[in-house]
Amino acid sequence: MTTGSTGRLLTVVGARPQFVKAMPVSRAIARTSGLAEVMIHTGQHHDAALSDSVFRQLDLPEPAENLGIHGGSHGEMTGRMLAALDGVIARHAPDLVIVYGDTNSTLAGALAAAKAGVPVAHVEAGLRVFDRSMPEETNRVVVDHLSRLLFAPTRAAVGHLAREGLVEGVFHVGDVMQDAVLAMAALPDQGDGVLRRLKLTPGAYAVATLHRAATTDSAISLARAVSYLRQHAARQAVVLPLHPRTRQAAGRFGVDLAGLTVIEPLGPIDMQRLLAGCALVLTDSGGLQKEAYFHRKPCVTLRDGTEWSETVDAGWNRLWTVDDYRPRREIDDYGAGDAAERIVATIARFLGEDLDAPRAMTGAGR
Repeated sequence: MTTGSTGRLLTVVGARPQFVKAMPVSRAIARTSGLAEVMIHTGQHHDAALSDSVFRQLDLPEPAENLGIHGGSHGEMTGRMLAALDGVIARHAPDLVIVYGDTNSTLAGALAAAKAGVPVAHVEAGLRVFDRSMPEETNRVVVDHLSRLLFAPTRAAVGHLAREGLVEGVFHVGDVMQDAVLAMAALPDQGDGVLRRLKLTPGAYAVATLHRAATTDSAISLARAVSYLRQHAARQAVVLPLHPRTRQAAGRFGVDLAGLTVIEPLGPIDMQRLLAGCALVLTDSGGLQKEAYFHRKPCVTLRDGTEWSETVDAGWNRLWTVDDYRPRREIDDYGAGDAAERIVATIARFLGEDLDAPRAMTGAGR
């Protein structure tokens, strides 16, 4: 990218958490002279509550293209995305492709870019659960090894990358979800408050989510997770915004959701309001573990491991296989709401160099 030219950034998203993470980064790109962004939606989350309405609520520009790809096995979905994104990259000729997190859309975006010789920037690089049976773990590892810029949210993530030999282009920038939560907290309520609509008393309920493939792909795992929630619901109301995948799985496996306060999926702003008023979070999600911390709510992770180990170490989170929390303390890894600015400033510096020159970006950490 020469002086006075515009660096073309192609952002690939497909799942609702990625839309939320992209919000602060897209805003920072728009404020940066010399950068222009094109957003591509793979269609992985196609339900209106998980997709279209989120763009409107977050005031994100409509994607330049929606590929409409969803359903099928992990391999089938990723393959269809890869083929479609090959054409997208040819049409838009970006200087850099940005991907977020650990979904099939993340993997397809990184693979398509790498095969086209376009540098990849991975936001949320370096997260590890050390369980290769999780599709998300495979996606993380592969994408990190394809990426030229690796934006790590925590020091632990930087360490994971270093142990895999990845030290060049690694930056500890903090967590863009912290940026997003702060931005959403500043937005006004849209219509009646969600607690009023649901007739919930602040501090008198727990929030739960279930959607991971490891939870929903077998009757045994889904029944185990739902049973855990129902046991808690005997003591305190458990509000479950039900993901379409989980609804389908419960119907297919005959898993009874009675006793839980089941609601439709919420938009990101209403979800933040729901979290702010709850007493506890119960989830198999990665991102919601951090969001619980951002609201200073205790969390139980309904999995046998977590990619956000610092939330466990700091006493705000525990695995469902553990009875007690560790002593509680604050977490300083996530930053002060400036992760997006750090990411975009690094991208601008990167594109300001000769992309064919040997790289010498060896981890300007926080």
